[in-house]
Amino acid sequence: MKSTPKSLPYEFLKKLLNTPSPSGFETKGQKVWVDYVGQFADSVEIDSYGNAYAILNPASGKGDPTILISGHVDELGLMVSHISEEGFLYFKGIGGVDKGLIRGQRVTVHGAKGSVPGVTGLLAIHLQEPDDRNKVPEIHAMHIDIGATSRKEAEKLVSIGDAVTYSAEFQELAGGRFAARGCDNRIGAWAAAEGLRIASLNKKKLQAQLVAVSTIQEENGLYGASMAGYRVHPDAALVVDVTHATDIPNCSKAKHGEVLLGKGPVLSLGSVNHPVVNEHLREVGKKVGIALQVEVNPRWTGTDADAIFKQKGGIPTVSIGVPNRYMHSPVEMIQYSDLEETAELLAAFAISAKKGERFGVKL
Repeated sequence: MKSTPKSLPYEFLKKLLNTPSPSGFETKGQKVWVDYVGQFADSVEIDSYGNAYAILNPASGKGDPTILISGHVDELGLMVSHISEEGFLYFKGIGGVDKGLIRGQRVTVHGAKGSVPGVTGLLAIHLQEPDDRNKVPEIHAMHIDIGATSRKEAEKLVSIGDAVTYSAEFQELAGGRFAARGCDNRIGAWAAAEGLRIASLNKKKLQAQLVAVSTIQEENGLYGASMAGYRVHPDAALVVDVTHATDIPNCSKAKHGEVLLGKGPVLSLGSVNHPVVNEHLREVGKKVGIALQVEVNPRWTGTDADAIFKQKGGIPTVSIGVPNRYMHSPVEMIQYSDLEETAELLAAFAISAKKGERFGVKL
C-alpha cells in the first residue's frame, strides 16, 4: 500500500497541506478532504459546523462494530482585529501561536475578494534599544504590512475578521521527509482519509462500520471532536495527531521521552488512552509488521482524544501520534513513512475488528 511521489495519496497530501484551514476557517481544507474521500466512501456527510464524515460499510448494511478514525484539519493562524489609519493590520492569534515566530514572516491574508500577500513588520535591530533586543513584543504590538498607505486603501483588500496564515508551503526534504506549516494536524486528517482508502481496497474483509472524520477547531478547544464523538458514538476511536519528535539537539529526552522520526507511529499510554484498544493496536501492528513507538500521557493527551473519550458515558479511545519536529512553527517536519504506516495501522485495526466486538475493560 506504499504511496510514492506523484501517487494519488501523495498529491492529496501536498494539496491538503497547502490549503489554508485556520481554526474557524476550515471550509477550503474540508472541501479538499471531502473530494478525496468521496472517491472511496459509501457516503460522506457534513455537520452544521463543518466536521466531515466519510462512511464505509455503514451500520444500516450491518457494519458492526463502529470504528471512528479521525484527525483535525485546522491549523494555527492569525485574525485581523484592527486596521490603522496608516493601513497597517493588527491581529489576534488563532490557537496556540508562538509569538516569537511571528515577526519577519511572509503571510497571506485570506480576504473575501481573494488572497492578499503581506509581511509581519518589525523594528530593525539597528533601531531597537539594547534592552529590547532579546525581548519578544506582545501580539497586540505587532502588525502586518500589505503595502497599503491608508485604512481606506487597505479596506479595499481586507476586512476585520479575515484569517491570516504564514506563506510556507509543502517542501520535500532529504531522507523521505517534508516540511510545511499546519502539519499539525492536516497530516492526521490525511491519515484518516488514507486509512479509509486502504480499508476500501479490503472491503470484503471489513465487518466493521468505519467512519473517518476530519474534525474542526481542535486548536481552539477540541470543539469539533466533541461534536463528532457525540454524533457517531463509536465502539472504538483512534485519533491521529502529531506528537513531538525529540530527536533534535536541544530537546531533553529525560524530560520529554524518546520519539524518533522514521521509527513509526506513537501509541499514547495513560489516562484517556484505553488499555484494551491499545493492546489491540499492538497486536495489529505486530501482525502487519508496523513498528510502534510509545509515549506516556498520565493526565491528558492534548489531542481530540481528550474530547471524544468522555462522550455519552465513555468511548474506548487511543491517541496515535505521528512524530513531528518543530511543532507550531511554519516548518513542521514529518517523515513520510511514519505517516503512511499510521494510515495502514488505522485500516488494519478496522479490518481486524470482528462483528459484535466491543472494547470495554473487563474486571
